[in-house]
Amino acid sequence: MTMNIDVGLLILRIVVGLLFVGHGAQKLFGWFGGKGLVGHTAVMEKLDIRPARFWAWVSALGEFLGGLGLVFGLLTPLAATALIGTMLVAIFRVHWAKGLWNGNGGFEFPLTLATVAFVVGLAGPGPYSLDQVVKLSLPEPMTYVAALATMLIVILVTVIAVPVMWQHDLTQ
Repeated sequence: MTMNIDVGLLILRIVVGLLFVGHGAQKLFGWFGGKGLVGHTAVMEKLDIRPARFWAWVSALGEFLGGLGLVFGLLTPLAATALIGTMLVAIFRVHWAKGLWNGNGGFEFPLTLATVAFVVGLAGPGPYSLDQVVKLSLPEPMTYVAALATMLIVILVTVIAVPVMWQHDLTQ
């Protein structure tokens, strides 16, 4: 039974990780029909996430490198946290107002991806991973909890507090 779980976790990591790598590559390089960093920066501007270029880099690298981390099972709690962070911003700044269902532009898909990343971060990468090959063992669960807490604070500040401050400055 354990081998089935380990193989299932490997398949899940590879498929979801590659989807994130693809999304990150769209934002970084304009691959797969993406608009590249210039287009992604414009999206950040439109969402009032400032400084837009900095956060465009952070989110694009979060998806690209976090996806690679998931694929290879490398620094798994940190990779999972980066992916969760990008999906939370997408949920709250882009999809939330459109409701749950993806067909309406809702947050169903990013919520699913964030949940998968959360579970992989919680479960660990399994034996078929670079973390296991190189015997890399971050202090668990404290590394994951600390990374998640830090990411949530950063998102609260950048997604909620800073846009409110920018709007307040613009109205004066």
